[in-house]
Order: sequence, then structure tokens, then C-alpha cells
Amino acid sequence: MMRKKNTKQILRIVLIVASLASLFFVPWILVKAWILPLPDSIQEQLDEAIDHGFDGVIVYVDEAGKQPQYYAAGWHNRETRIPAKPQALFKIASISKLYDAVAVTKLVSDGRLSLDKTIADYLPQLVGRIENADKITLSLMIQHKSGIPNFTDAPNFWSAPTESYEESLALILDQPANFKPGEDYEYCNTNYLLINKIMDNELGYNNFQFIEEEILEPLNLNNTFNSLSKVDIDNVMSGYHVGYPSDLKENDHGMHATAEDVGSFLRALNDGSLFEPGEKDIYASIYEYEHGGWVPGYQSFAKYHKDIDAVVIQFYSTTDSKLLYWNLSEIINNRIVKILKSEK
Repeated sequence: MMRKKNTKQILRIVLIVASLASLFFVPWILVKAWILPLPDSIQEQLDEAIDHGFDGVIVYVDEAGKQPQYYAAGWHNRETRIPAKPQALFKIASISKLYDAVAVTKLVSDGRLSLDKTIADYLPQLVGRIENADKITLSLMIQHKSGIPNFTDAPNFWSAPTESYEESLALILDQPANFKPGEDYEYCNTNYLLINKIMDNELGYNNFQFIEEEILEPLNLNNTFNSLSKVDIDNVMSGYHVGYPSDLKENDHGMHATAEDVGSFLRALNDGSLFEPGEKDIYASIYEYEHGGWVPGYQSFAKYHKDIDAVVIQFYSTTDSKLLYWNLSEIINNRIVKILKSEK
């Protein structure tokens, strides 16, 4: 009996020591952000985020039964000392995959695309250039289960990003697959590079026009754009990457939108109001209902919290190569939701 008791005490000491030791491997800023007392308001939490080192933060909250709330802290442009604007345009990066998945859903519902057809069917010129092209279906690409290498993982990609479909594709052609189709999961931007090409080919025009006509216009989303060339750059929030001295807002990395527009889209996605009959079931079978996005200078989060019936969109205009600021933003995101729940 005594031996069992001593064993438990030793085990408890070992676990405590291990927990304390682990703190040496966690940046103190993350520990600090996690253990600080929860503020009384979202605005106080954003001000705290600026104290942690973010240059600018925007948050949009749409709670059922309440008017949407808009928050901002820090700088819209730190060089000119323009305060952050809740209605600023932001590079939403991979959040755009939600819009792509909805577009594919609508084309599948119309019989123009098939989830079961393969890269070999849609892009036959890639047979022999992408391994397993005859086995990778449209559905597997949407779900990141293709095994295709990720072109943005190419060495030093973000130092000199590609500017065209052809340049991006060239980075992974003739490379071995990371796994057999359907046997694993790996987030991969190449999947959506190919999906966008497949949609363009089927439509005969840029698929963003289809997204505008079928998603944005019906929802009155007038502040969502497919590239920097379509917007007034002064309305774009500046973005900053640790170790890089310049503002990154002039780099064109795809879709730009306000937090409000993303929030309105996400609400319609989750409540099903943007779907025609039959489309909701198709979408549910292929993709998710929330997303994050990252490009240098910009990280974004779009999530629906079912338990409080609230859509929360969070934009942060500071990034780093070690993803410290990504982890920090996730801590802040969770604290914002806790504040919302405490207000109920």
C-alpha cells in the first residue's frame, strides 16, 4: 500500500516538473496572453492585443438577435499613424477557399462538374506530370486528401511569390506525391490552384465572376474583391511581417474583403441561406464551415460559434515566420469568445 502511495507521489512530482520544464519551450508572450485576467470587453481585449505586439486588429461580431458589432485597435497604417478602421479591406488569404467550395458546390448541383471526376478528366495535360492524376478526384482536392505537394512550401516561396497559375504549378510538377489519394490529409494550396483552373475551363471565364453572380451579389456583399487591382489601396489595412521593414499591402495575394462582408458570407454559409435546394447537402459532404487565412502581413479567422449563435471574424495585421503571432492570435480569439459568452 505504501509503495503504491509513493509511486503516485513520484508520478505527481514528475508531472509537475515536466509541466514547469515545458514553460521554458513556450514563448513567454504566449503564457502572458493566456494567464492575464479576462477583460470586461472585446475592445479592452483588442487594446491588450496591441500591447502584445500586433500592429492592428479588426473584429466583427454578429450575434443572433443583436446588431452587428465592429471593433478595431492599433493602426490602419503605422507609418502615417492612421488608426485602425473596422471597415478596412483586408487580405483574407485562404478564407477564400470557402467561397471556392461553394462555387464548386453550385457547379456540381448544376451538373457542370462532378465530384468523382479526376485531374486526368479535367486537366489531361497533367497526366504524367502530377502523380496519381487519374485517381485524384475533385472531391479529394477540395478536402485536401490528394497527396499533391503544396506549391507554397517551395523553398523561399514567400520571398518571391509566383504570379500566375503556370508559375505556381511549375513548382510541383514531376514531384512525387506525399501520400496516396484519400489515404491521408495535408493542407495544400495546389489543390485549390487546380480547382480554380478547372472552374475557369468549365465556365469559359474567370470563376470569380461566377462567385460574384452566385454568391456576392445575392448577399449584397459589395466590399469583396478578387484582387488588389480592383480596390482603392488606401482602404486596405497595412500589413507587417516581423523582420521585414516595409508595409506589405501592395503585394497582391488574392481576395480582399471587409470583416463585415466575410461575416455576412459566413452567416449565410452556416445557416444555409446562400444555397439553392440540394446544394447544402453537397457542400456538407465536401468542406468545412470555418477557415483561417495567412499571407505575410495578414492573418484572418472566420468562425461560427453555434452554442452562442454568433459569427466572429478576426483580422490581425502582423505575422512572423515562426508563427508566434498566429498562436498568439488564437489565444486572443478564444478570449474574445469567452467575453461574448460571459455577456450572455
